[in-house]
Amino acid sequence: MTTTAENELRSIAALVADFLVANGVERVFGLQGGHIQPVWDQLARRGVAIVDVRHEAAAVHMAHAQAELTGRPGVALVTAGPGVTNTVTSMSNAFVSRAPVLLLGGCAPMAQSNMGALQDIDHVGIMKPVTRRARTLREPGQVLREMSEALGCTLGDAGDPGPVYIEIPTDVLRATIPDALVLDEHLRSVTRHHTTPAEHLVAAAADLLLSTGRIAVITGRGARRTQGALARFLDATGAAYLDTQESRGLVPSDHPAYVGAMRSRVMEEAELVVTVGRRLDYQLGYGSPAVFPNAQFLRISDTAAELTDNRRGQVEILSDVEAGLDEIANALTKRDGEPDTHWRDSLAATHRDRAQRYRDSLSEAPDGSDGLMHPNRIFAAVQEAQLDDPVVVADGGDLLGFARLGMNARTYLDSGAFGCLGVGVPFAIAAALEDSERPVISFNGDGAFGLNAMEIDTAVRHGARAVFIVANNRAWNIERYDQESNYGLVVGTELGDSDYAAMATALGAHGQRVTDSAQLPEALQKALANAPAVIQVDVSRDAVSPDADKGLGFVAEYQALTPWNDRELERRALPVTPATTNQKDENR
Repeated sequence: MTTTAENELRSIAALVADFLVANGVERVFGLQGGHIQPVWDQLARRGVAIVDVRHEAAAVHMAHAQAELTGRPGVALVTAGPGVTNTVTSMSNAFVSRAPVLLLGGCAPMAQSNMGALQDIDHVGIMKPVTRRARTLREPGQVLREMSEALGCTLGDAGDPGPVYIEIPTDVLRATIPDALVLDEHLRSVTRHHTTPAEHLVAAAADLLLSTGRIAVITGRGARRTQGALARFLDATGAAYLDTQESRGLVPSDHPAYVGAMRSRVMEEAELVVTVGRRLDYQLGYGSPAVFPNAQFLRISDTAAELTDNRRGQVEILSDVEAGLDEIANALTKRDGEPDTHWRDSLAATHRDRAQRYRDSLSEAPDGSDGLMHPNRIFAAVQEAQLDDPVVVADGGDLLGFARLGMNARTYLDSGAFGCLGVGVPFAIAAALEDSERPVISFNGDGAFGLNAMEIDTAVRHGARAVFIVANNRAWNIERYDQESNYGLVVGTELGDSDYAAMATALGAHGQRVTDSAQLPEALQKALANAPAVIQVDVSRDAVSPDADKGLGFVAEYQALTPWNDRELERRALPVTPATTNQKDENR
C-alpha cells in the first residue's frame, strides 16, 4: 500500500539543493537571474551561503579557487544567455588547470525552446570545448542521477578532473516528482574512485630509480594533498625536488631535496625525471631533449593525460598518486643500501646560498629612472612582516614573475598555465571566505587588477578579509617591454595613472597609496587590520621581470622562453636568431 510520504511531491530545484548540501557544499558563487531563481531560493532556505558577485566570470574564478584550496568541487550558479557566456574564459581557465568546478546554468523553459526566448542560446555547444561535460537536463526524474554523474566527472571519474557545465530549464526546476522516485544513492556524497598501482609497474619503477644516478622529481596538480607520501618518496630516492605553479608549497623550501633556485641546472643534468601529477607543458619545455638533454622519464599520475603528453615514460603508473608514491617508496626501502644524495646535496647547497642572496637583494632593489621603486621592494616588505601561514595569490604578466621568485608560502595560487589574468581578486576573496583565520595576500599588476576590480565590492559585502596589493606601473608591462625591445614601437600597452586606492575607499574597503618603500611596512599592517584593503604601490616600469627577461612576452617559435627556444633551434639544426632583432630592424 502506498503511504502519504511516498506520494509527497518534491520540486527539482529542492532536490538539486539537497544534492549539493549532501555533498558538503556550504558556499556557492553566482549572479542572480530569473532562470535560476528556483535553485537560488532553495539553497538560501537550506542555509547555503551565496556569494553574489559583480560579474559571472568572477563567480567561476571563486569556485575554482575554493576547489584548489579544499580538493572538493567548487560550485557556481549563473543565469541564462550572457550569464553563461560571461563564464567562458573562467571555465577555460579551470579546464586547463584541471580544477573540479560545477557550473549550474539556467536556460529557457522547454515550451519556449527554439522560439527566440529571452537569453536563449546554445550554451551547451559553447561550453563543450572547455568542459569535461556539458549537458541540458530535461527529464525531471533523471536530474539527480545526472547531477551525481556530473560531480563525479569534475573529480576525474570520467578521465581528467575539470569543470562541468549543467543547465536545467526553468520549468524543469519547478517541476515536481514523488518521493518514491528519489533514490537515496543519488543523494549520497560523491567521491572519486581510486586505483592502486600495478605491482609489476611498481617493481619496474623501483628498478629504474635504483639504476639511475641523477634523479629529479617535479610535481603538479596531481600531487596536491600528498605531502607525507611525497616526503617519503624523496627520502627513499634521494632525488632533487622542483615544484611548479601547480604545486607550490608541497615541500618546504628548507627540505634537503628542495632545489628551486637551481631549476635550469636540474633540467640540464637530470638523468631521470619523475613527473608526479604534472603535464610536460610549456612551463617544462614540453619535456624536450633541448631542455632535458640527458633525461628519461618516469611518470606517475591519477589521470592518463598526465602520463602520455609530449614525452613517454620508461615506466608509466596510472593510480592514486599517494598510493603510487608510497608503494614505490616501500619497494625501495626493502632493498639494500641508502640512496645516493651527492648530486642532490650539491644542488641544495648552491640553492640555499642563491636563494638567500636573492631574498637579501629584494630590499635593496634599485629605484628606476623615473624615481619609483622596484616591485621587489613589495615582496621584501611582506616577507619581513613574517605573516602566519599566509595564502598567497599572484596575478599579472610582469608581476607574476617577480612574485614567483619573491614569495614563499605553503599555499599559493596564480594565473596558471592558461595565463588567465584577472584571477587575483576573486581567488583571494574565495580564499579569505574559506579560512578567515589565515592572512590572504593578493599581488596584482595594475592591468590584471582592472579586470575584476569591482569585486572589491563583493569582498566588502561578504567580509572577505583579504589584502590586495596593486603594483602600479601604468602599463601592461611585459608586453610593453616586448614592443620596446623587439619591435621598436610602443602602442596600446600603456595605462593611465589611476588611483586604485581611492576606488577601494569608494567601494567601502580600506585603501592606501604608497610611493615610498619606507611606507610599506606600516601600510601592510594597517591593511591587515582593516581588511578588505587595497594597497596601491607605485612601481617603476624600468624593472624587467624574470619572465620578460627570458622572452616570455615575445612568443618564440618552439618554446616559451628564449633560451629554451634557442636550444630547440640548435637541436633542429635551424639558425638561431636573437629575439631582439626578429622584428625591430624590418619594422622601423
